Amino acid sequence: SQALHTEVEEDTLILARPLGRAGRSSALAEDVPVAVATLRRIGEMLVDVHGQRESYSLLQPAYQLELLDAFGRLTDLRKKYLDKAEKVRELRSQFKELSDAKAARQRELALTRFERDDLDNAKLTPNELPSLVKERERLVHAQSLAQFTSGVAARLVDDDGAVSEVLGRLIKESGKWASFDPKLLEVSERLNALRPEIDDLADTCRDLAERFEADPERLGEVEKRIGLLKKLQTRYGKTPDELLAYRESLDAKEAELQEQEDNLSGIDGRLRAAYAEMRDAAQALSKGRAKVAKKLAADAQKHLADLGMPKAKLDADIQLINLPDDPMAGDVPAFGIDQLELILMANPGEPARPLRKVASGGELSRTMLALKTVLAAHDPVRTLVVFDEIDSNVGGRLGDMLGQKLAALGESHQVLCVTHLPQVACYAAYQWTIRKESTTKRTATTIT
Repeated sequence: SQALHTEVEEDTLILARPLGRAGRSSALAEDVPVAVATLRRIGEMLVDVHGQRESYSLLQPAYQLELLDAFGRLTDLRKKYLDKAEKVRELRSQFKELSDAKAARQRELALTRFERDDLDNAKLTPNELPSLVKERERLVHAQSLAQFTSGVAARLVDDDGAVSEVLGRLIKESGKWASFDPKLLEVSERLNALRPEIDDLADTCRDLAERFEADPERLGEVEKRIGLLKKLQTRYGKTPDELLAYRESLDAKEAELQEQEDNLSGIDGRLRAAYAEMRDAAQALSKGRAKVAKKLAADAQKHLADLGMPKAKLDADIQLINLPDDPMAGDVPAFGIDQLELILMANPGEPARPLRKVASGGELSRTMLALKTVLAAHDPVRTLVVFDEIDSNVGGRLGDMLGQKLAALGESHQVLCVTHLPQVACYAAYQWTIRKESTTKRTATTIT
């Protein structure tokens, strides 16, 4: 399912590789076209091929360990290690991410705290700048405003020849002539009505003149405050009213940055604990493997004697990977701290070699069959085993034994075997005969 990125229904998977006469080929999985590499990857997961020139899955150290764990019933310990290792990888990743950003985060935290204190000290209030600008305009022109209003009061009432004095004379004269004509009476009355308005206007202007008296101290305070607000506006690129909202956001930002700082120290502790648990799980799995590895080799060696290799010696060598004390150092081993190497000495006097370095295809194939026979009940994945010419350089009597072993393996696996020996072929449930026939025009391969 992982290789195909889709679900496989009913545990049945049909793979096809049509080959055209023109040399073109395609690959299909469940009738859906796939890349040939995908087909090969699925094949490696499901099929074990043993042949003269094949790459054996059993030679892969990871697969050898997987089979050893299945053989020794260590799958629970194995799963425990894999889970702990994955947890360590996750925490390492989180720790590295937070750790890499630590210097930048601390700079940001310091800046956030500076800005918070800076704006708190400014004691900003809503709509402050526009009202200060208006007040400053008034204070700057205070002297002129006071001069104008006191001058109005003086010219209306207080000065010699003021409007009030002139009006008084006009009212007096108009009184003499008012009886001569109704219209003149009206003029006299209207002149009389002007006097209280002029007196009242003069009073208002005297009051204003006092209010507009110059206040250089207050003007200095206002200028200073406006300067501070303009400086903050330039520093932050925001108006004072926008800065009020910005100040509100700084608390949440500081809390988030502080939480990340706390998380780093928290993850450090959790990582150390998880790493210690992983090491314990690795040790427990390693002890279990040490107990069963020699038994696996010994059991397979007995089958080698049946397969015409009576003097062969098969051994399991385990080398331990050293886990450093620092939970961030080195790679996390994929399958535990053991490196398993199966070692074969095919004949007395020959050097003992790791299986992957055994040159003889026949010896390697028979060793694979011996291991497969022992592990038949424990192979967790591959249910199809292909042996290609496992009987090369084998006589009739040994062929009979080979056939029996292959048939026994067929009880738990599907076994395909390419053979020239009738002693081997007779043990199969089904046989196909492959023939190649040539005529003058063409060569044809037939399977019957």
